Amino acid sequence: MSTISAQQVKELRERSGAGMMECKKALVENHGDIDAAMEWLRKSGLAKADKKAGRVAAEGRIVAAQAPGKAVLVEVNCETDFVTRNPDFIKFSDTVAEVALKSGAADIESLKAAPYPGNGTVEEAAKALVATIGENIQVRRMARVESDGVIGSYIHNGRIGVLVALQGGNEELARGIAMHVAAMNPQYVDPADVPAEFLAKEKEIALAAMSDKEKSKPADILDKIVAGKVNKIVSEITLVGQPYVLDTSISVGEALRKAGAKVQAVARLAVGEGIERTEEDFAAEVMKQAGLA
Repeated sequence: MSTISAQQVKELRERSGAGMMECKKALVENHGDIDAAMEWLRKSGLAKADKKAGRVAAEGRIVAAQAPGKAVLVEVNCETDFVTRNPDFIKFSDTVAEVALKSGAADIESLKAAPYPGNGTVEEAAKALVATIGENIQVRRMARVESDGVIGSYIHNGRIGVLVALQGGNEELARGIAMHVAAMNPQYVDPADVPAEFLAKEKEIALAAMSDKEKSKPADILDKIVAGKVNKIVSEITLVGQPYVLDTSISVGEALRKAGAKVQAVARLAVGEGIERTEEDFAAEVMKQAGLA
């Protein structure tokens, strides 16, 4: 049997878009002949991945995995909502979350390179799934939270995932706050996290929006009015300042204080965040093809 070099595998991967293990197998089966190996991959349906890899994958699932002291969220994308209900896609994304948890991967690149049960790496398993399902599949993002306190997780319809780590409190409170974060998506946890530039800009806006009568008030009164307006905005954008969705009579901060708890970490992922989606007007496209537009 001829020796297969890493360079040959690399070249075939670039040409086919197939995973490393598939490329190596194809080269072994075809005695190192790259053209024959490429044809072998095409016949096996494994060379389709490269053509699909450029297509927008803005649908998908947010999946979570958790063990004592640690939890992860992973976003796995596909092209259509239909595929999110495919059993193979569901099994793959759930397995990737378990791999993320157990491998200790801290970022998406290390997760993609982590071993996937029975199928090379996570990235190679994703490419193999492309050939099976016929859509672009991307393991796009992950978040890891570790804590010596309690960790609560919440997944909303597979599209939004949140992890909340608390020092003090209990899992019920942590999960409740995770639900709040899923619903309200606060920009910051605490007022101390709000950038000074943001506060300065809001003060500037508050002053500019004042009437001449308000501006004529003494400086100390004016400062209190501006501070009140800015503090209101800060409450709206910070987790601890927002009314708690499970009990709107109190803020999240008050719920935490009652339980003697403090937020250690928050992670939130929503499917397709930051992906530029192509909006297709199918009616216009049909009319254009028919020469009616």
